[in-house]
Amino acid sequence: MSAEFISVTFTNPSTEINPLPQPAIDPRFLVRYARSLDDYGFNYTLVPYDSSSFDPFTIGATIAAHTKNIKIIIALRPNTLYPTVAAKALATLDQLSEGRVVVHFIAGGSDVEQAREGDFLTKEQRYERLEEYIRILRRAWESPEPFDFDGRYYQFKQFSNQVRPVNGKIPVSVGGSSDEAYRIGGALADIFGLWGEPLAETKEQIDRINAEAKRAGRTDRPRIWVTFRPIVAETDELAWAKAHRVLESLQENRAKGLGKAPASAPPPQNVGSQRLLDIAARGEVHDRALWYPTVTATNARGASTALVGSPQTIADSILDYIDLGADLISIRGYDNLNDAIDYGRYILPLVRSGIDGRAAQQRNVA
Repeated sequence: MSAEFISVTFTNPSTEINPLPQPAIDPRFLVRYARSLDDYGFNYTLVPYDSSSFDPFTIGATIAAHTKNIKIIIALRPNTLYPTVAAKALATLDQLSEGRVVVHFIAGGSDVEQAREGDFLTKEQRYERLEEYIRILRRAWESPEPFDFDGRYYQFKQFSNQVRPVNGKIPVSVGGSSDEAYRIGGALADIFGLWGEPLAETKEQIDRINAEAKRAGRTDRPRIWVTFRPIVAETDELAWAKAHRVLESLQENRAKGLGKAPASAPPPQNVGSQRLLDIAARGEVHDRALWYPTVTATNARGASTALVGSPQTIADSILDYIDLGADLISIRGYDNLNDAIDYGRYILPLVRSGIDGRAAQQRNVA
C-alpha cells in the first residue's frame, strides 16, 4: 500500500473565498507556492487549463526551474495543440525538469467552454479524438523511426520526433465519470482521476475502471487519483465552524458574480458534476467527514467536495480511500498557500504514518 499527494498550482494570491479582480501572475507568489509544495512533501502539482487563463507549459517550466522534486502535471485539451507538437513540448519540459512531467487530458465536459476555442465536436467525438491523441503521443515518444498516422481526427506522414522523455515515456492521466471516460481511461491511461464521492460510489467507479482495463487486455490497471478540498482546524468542532464560514463566503461571492459559476448558471453538462449534485441532494455529510454544501454553492464547478475535521479526522478519511484503492490523493483548500502548508505540516505526515502502520500490521500477519 502506498499513496502520493497532489496539489494544484496557483499563480497569485487570489482564492475562491477572497477573489481578486482579474489577477495577473505574481511570479514571487508562484515560486513561493511551488517551493512550499516541494518542501512540505507533495509529490505532484497540477497546472490547470482554462480557455481564458494562463499557459500551463510556461507555468510548468517556471515551477521546474525553482523546485527539486515535485512532479508537474500539465493539463491539456486536445483541441488546443496538435499531438505531434504536444509530444515535443511535453518531452522538452520533461527534459528540462529531469523527468518530472505528467500530462492530464481534459476531453471537454462543456460544449460552451470548448466552443470558446473553436471546438465544436460532440462529447463522443471528443473522446474518440482523445484516443487517437494518446496513441500518437505514445508512438511519438517511443518510435525510433518516422511514422504515418491516418485517423479520423489526425493525419500526417513521416513524423519524426527527436525529443525523448527522460524515462522513455510520460505518464498519461485521464479523468471523468462518463462511459466514454471509463472506456478510454481504462484502456489507455496510466492514471485515472476522480472527484471526491462517498466511499461506496468511489468503489463502484474504481471497479468500472478496472473492468475496462481488463476488457482492453491490460494486465495492469490505471492508478486512481481522487480529489478533495479539506477544511482543517485544530479540532473537529473548530473545523466545522470554519467550514460554515467558507460556505458563507462561497455563497456570497457567487451572489456577487465573483464565484466560479454565476448564480444564474444552468445545471452542468458533464457527468461528474451531475453526479456530485445528485449526491449533494441526498445529504450534507457522507462517511466520516465528506461535506457536500460546497458542491451546491459552486454549482459543482470542478473539484468541490470538502473533507472537514481535525488533521486526524482528515487523515483517517483519506486513509479510507487509500484502503479502497486510491493511489494518488489531490488536496487543495480555500486559502491556497496557507492550506497547502497546513496540509504538509499536519495531514501528509499522519497519512504516511497510517500507511506505514498498515504495512507493519500486514508484515506481522504474514
